[in-house]
Amino acid sequence: MDEISKLKEKYGLKGTPTEGLIAATLGFFVGFAAVSLYGPTAKEFKDVMGLSAAMTGLLVAAPQLTGSLLRIPFGAWVDKVGGKKPLLTLLSLSVIGMAGLTFILFTYYPDNLTIEMYPLVLFFGFLSGCGVATFSVGIPQTSYWFPQKRQGWALGTYAGLGNTAPGWFTLIIPFALAALALPGAYAAWFGFLLLGTVIYAIIAHDAYYFQLIKKGVPREEAIEVSKKLGQELFPSGTLVDALKISARIGRTWALVILYFTSFGGFLALTTWFPTYWRIFHGFDIKTAGILGGVGFSLLASFIRIYGGHLSDKIGGERTAIMSFTLVLIGAGILTVSTAFIPAFIGEIFIGAGMGIANAAVFKLVAKYVPEAVGGASGWVGGLGAFGGFVVPPILGVFVDAFGEIGYARGFIVYVGLALIAISISFLLKKKYGDSIH
Repeated sequence: MDEISKLKEKYGLKGTPTEGLIAATLGFFVGFAAVSLYGPTAKEFKDVMGLSAAMTGLLVAAPQLTGSLLRIPFGAWVDKVGGKKPLLTLLSLSVIGMAGLTFILFTYYPDNLTIEMYPLVLFFGFLSGCGVATFSVGIPQTSYWFPQKRQGWALGTYAGLGNTAPGWFTLIIPFALAALALPGAYAAWFGFLLLGTVIYAIIAHDAYYFQLIKKGVPREEAIEVSKKLGQELFPSGTLVDALKISARIGRTWALVILYFTSFGGFLALTTWFPTYWRIFHGFDIKTAGILGGVGFSLLASFIRIYGGHLSDKIGGERTAIMSFTLVLIGAGILTVSTAFIPAFIGEIFIGAGMGIANAAVFKLVAKYVPEAVGGASGWVGGLGAFGGFVVPPILGVFVDAFGEIGYARGFIVYVGLALIAISISFLLKKKYGDSIH
């Protein structure tokens, strides 16, 4: 028996870095699917409940509110207790939300699901969205398992695979809806979420340091033993200070605005595009799901990997300028186009731009706020994702104000956001360039 096996047996430790990565990725994938909770089925809720476009926009955005704001406190909680308990808490809250929504649909859909029940449907959307916040828990949970030299690969695998969940579910839900009807489709989703939560609870283990602390081992001994087992990162207990320090640095808020446009935009349009393709272009729910899932969500998720490579090669600022220019072009085309081909090209442009920009922004976090990377990541990741909640209701307002053409004209919001993001990226490059290390 080698030294590692002896130490693990002596202290009763479980898990390996690979198992830790698998568990965190599973938890994130299962929870993050709630991004697309209402998007592909928004028309059904809108028609049955008699909702305005603004109310529909708020409904599809509901999971983003809890999913973004809970990222900061739950990410901080990991440093105290490890990742399993926070992630399991978020998944459990999401299970409760999905259970409530499924019950409502089986009990009241379609004839008795009226606009009076809108607050309750919205509330269960907020609860289900707790799973979206698992991103900020899985990042440190994964980091603590791996040595510095393998951080990039581990986190890239975690974020890359987990981030595809909304795209896959945007594709699957329309087919489930056709086969099972609305209540059955959500019941199947509830079953998937519950099963995923149970599997995570069984296979997930915190990094060795946290296991030792829970067993009552003194901190110094826990660190020494964990180092022998290959762990290199340990909580410093200074996250609150890091949040305070990073909040006082203007560059942090510049990056928040950039991420609000890119990742907040990704979240918002993942839920909005299926509705856009169904109502404005008249496609059936399956085709709309394919167009939104593949043409936007999966494209933005997978191209994020290339965005990281490009940022390493030419710099985060140049990558941000290029990617937000793509967003600008795509949003411009979508704003003026009423035909399918140019609109689809616009979707490709805006999806590619947002995906690449997501990687570029986090490349800049470590460069611009090196004295408080963790705190800056919390603000950027949490408040930036808030864009997924804010924008869909605004898009709905355009529809209420202009009628059906408002589905196109609403993309002027992203024209404006892209222009702001490009301007900020230019200013950062001009003022700082390579001067910050």
